[in-house]
Amino acid sequence: MSNKELWVAFMTIVSREIRRFTRIWGQTLLPPAITMTLYFIIFGNLIGSRIGEMGGFDYMEYIVPGLIMMSVITNSYSNVVSSFYSTKFQRHIEELLVSPVPNWVILSGYVVGGSARGLGVGFIVTCLSLFFTDLQIHNLWVMVTVVLLTAILFSLGGFINAVFANSFDDVSIIPTFVLTPLTYLGGVFYSISLLPEFWQGVSQLNPILYMVNTFRFGILGVSDIDIVFAFSMIIVFILVLFAYSLHLLSSGRGIRH
Repeated sequence: MSNKELWVAFMTIVSREIRRFTRIWGQTLLPPAITMTLYFIIFGNLIGSRIGEMGGFDYMEYIVPGLIMMSVITNSYSNVVSSFYSTKFQRHIEELLVSPVPNWVILSGYVVGGSARGLGVGFIVTCLSLFFTDLQIHNLWVMVTVVLLTAILFSLGGFINAVFANSFDDVSIIPTFVLTPLTYLGGVFYSISLLPEFWQGVSQLNPILYMVNTFRFGILGVSDIDIVFAFSMIIVFILVLFAYSLHLLSSGRGIRH
C-alpha cells in the first residue's frame, strides 16, 4: 500500500473510533466528569479540609493531578477494550484481517482512538478542577508528554485485554480487579513518603505510581520518584506492549477462529 492509502486506512479507523464515543457522549464523557466532580467534593473539600496539607500543598491541589490521570487511564483503557472486543463479537474484525492494511496501522488506529477519549475526558476533568482549585503548571512539557504516553500505554493494555476476552464479562475483569486497585494505590490520594519503608518499596512495583507522580511533578513540581526513571519505565512499557500487541494480531490468537 502507498503512504496515502496507509494514511486513509489509519484515519478511517481513528475517525470511526472517535465518532463511536462522541456519538454516545452521555455514556462515555459525562459519567467520568460526574464521578470526578464527586471526588473533588468528597475527598478534596470534605476530607481535605480535615487533612490540611499534603506534600506542602493544599490537599485539593495535591490530589487534582492524580484524579486527572485516573480519568485518562480508565477511559483510554475502557475505550479500546470495549471497541475492539465489539469488533470481534460482531465479526467485523474479519474485514480488517483480510484487507491489505498492515497490522501496525490497525493497532495504531485503535490506540489513537482510545487515547483521544482518554485525553478528552482528562481535559474535561481539568476544566472541572478549576472550579475547586487554582492549577499551577510547573513544567508544561513534562505534563503534556506524560499524559500522552499514559493514554497510549493504557490503550495498548485495553487492546490486549480485548484480544484475550471471550465474553463481555472478561472485558470488565481486568479494569475491576487489577486496574482500579492499582490506580487507588498509585499515589493518587497520598504521598508514598507517608508509608513505612517496606510498603514504599512495594508501592514502587506499581507502574501507575510513576505516571501519577510524573504528572504531579509537571503541575506542582513535586514527586515521590525520579522523573527520568519514570519516563524510561513508561516508554519501555509502551514498546513491550506495542510489540506484544502486534504479535497477537499477526498470530491471530483470540481473533481468528
